[in-house]
This record gives sequence, structure tokens and C-alpha cells, in this order.
Amino acid sequence: MKAYFYDNLPGDQRLPHDSGKEVTVSDLEKVGVLYFRIPDVSGVDVLASERGYKNRDEITVSPEKMGAIYETKVRQFFDEHLHEDEEIRYIRDGAGYFDVRNEGDEWIRIKLVKDDLIILPAGIYHRFTTDDTDYIQAMRLFKEEPKWTPLNRTEGLDENPYRQDYVTQFLKA
Repeated sequence: MKAYFYDNLPGDQRLPHDSGKEVTVSDLEKVGVLYFRIPDVSGVDVLASERGYKNRDEITVSPEKMGAIYETKVRQFFDEHLHEDEEIRYIRDGAGYFDVRNEGDEWIRIKLVKDDLIILPAGIYHRFTTDDTDYIQAMRLFKEEPKWTPLNRTEGLDENPYRQDYVTQFLKA
């Protein structure tokens, strides 16, 4: 895992966009993002049990696996959004970027590779993209039935109760 401020320069979203300003694991925790390095699935099983994750599936994001819809899907994943539940991803292979907003509404880019696990809290604004290899395989974990409902950032979304809870817990602390 490597985290840093996104440089906001034009260019392909799959490029590093590394500003050179590092972000630490402690900095990520301040915005509610949890990071773990877990070398095997048995470690994921322990974490899942501790946190009450009951379901899981795996997804591969690549042109070979997704075919003609790959580019459209990667652009959709990169739309800024939030979820009303935690987003948990364990990287099984490949690499990708999660971008999250900090308390100053700046983008923090988090590069994840094999054996990295990230937990994004409900209500955090974020987005995702593969890196320039165009390949990532990830396990998705869920507390209940698998769901993935993104709410794209629009005027008024800050009034969403999950967003308000997130802001109260992490951004106004």
C-alpha cells in the first residue's frame, strides 16, 4: 500500500498521479479508512469474523474478463460516490487505486496491491480505478447480502444520514 495526495493534473485516471506528498496509515485512520496487510485468506477469515462480515464474492476487473464494457465500467467506478455500508476489498491479484476525500475535501490516493485489505466507512466520498495494467482481482466482503449501491455525489447528498454520521464521526472530531 502506498498513500499520497492526488496531484489533480490532467491525464489518464489509471496513472499514479502522485503529488509526492505522502499520507500515512495514521492519516488514513483519521478519515475512517482502515488498512491491513494480510498474506493469506485465513487472516481475512479472522477479520471477517471479528467485524461481522457474513458474505463475500470475488470480482476481476480487466478487459479480458469484462470485454467491451470494461472502459465504461472503469469510468463509472471513478465517479465520486458514497455507500450506505462499509466497502471492504481484499486484493487477491493485480493493483488499483482507491481515492478518498479528506477533511479538507482533497483527494488521497491509495494504491493497493496483492494482500492489501482496505475498509472504507459508510458515508465517505471515494472512487476507484485500476492502475495502468488494467487488471485487479479483489474479494468483496459484506455484513449482509452482497450489495453495491453507489450514490454519486450531487447537490444535497451531504444531507444523507450515512454521510452526516460519517462527517460527525470522522471530519468534525
